[in-house]
Amino acid sequence: MAGVITKKVIHGVYDDEVPLLEACKKLKAAGIKIKDVFSPFPIHGIDPIIGVPRTRLAICAFIYGLTGCGLATLMMWYMMISDWPTDVGGKPTWAYFYNVPAFIPITFESTVLCAGHGMAITYLLRCMLVPGARAKNPDPRTTNDKFLILLELPEEKTTEVENLLRTAGAIEVNHKGTVTEKLPY
Repeated sequence: MAGVITKKVIHGVYDDEVPLLEACKKLKAAGIKIKDVFSPFPIHGIDPIIGVPRTRLAICAFIYGLTGCGLATLMMWYMMISDWPTDVGGKPTWAYFYNVPAFIPITFESTVLCAGHGMAITYLLRCMLVPGARAKNPDPRTTNDKFLILLELPEEKTTEVENLLRTAGAIEVNHKGTVTEKLPY
């Protein structure tokens, strides 16, 4: 059938992160694209090896922080200057900018509150960690003590890659079926 590629799914299971990193480096050097890596804890330095792009979550945090800062400023101006100006300790009540030093702690706390809550919600939604969501890891042992490399390869490369995974220290190499992929043309 034209326009469809069939790929084999292979899992390489490891006991430790050091052989996993070495296997990822060998796979990349051989020109094999790694679909994903699963581990029970973060492995520092693996993102550039497997080709994970830098996250844009920091941009979201900045936007949430600006939102919190803006809302706090608007709230303080409305409450303390516009709606109910009250003479507290001789502070001027006719202009917001004269009172900015007194409002810095409130502005800071509101910025942190909105950034923190916004990032938590964004993270949970982005990772689909909502009630009733199913786990995305292909092997439940990766949440405890095993490390896994997930590969999708053409059938002719499977034996070569299986040997490469075993020589790199894999304790198991499992074939998990096939995946069909439509070509864009």
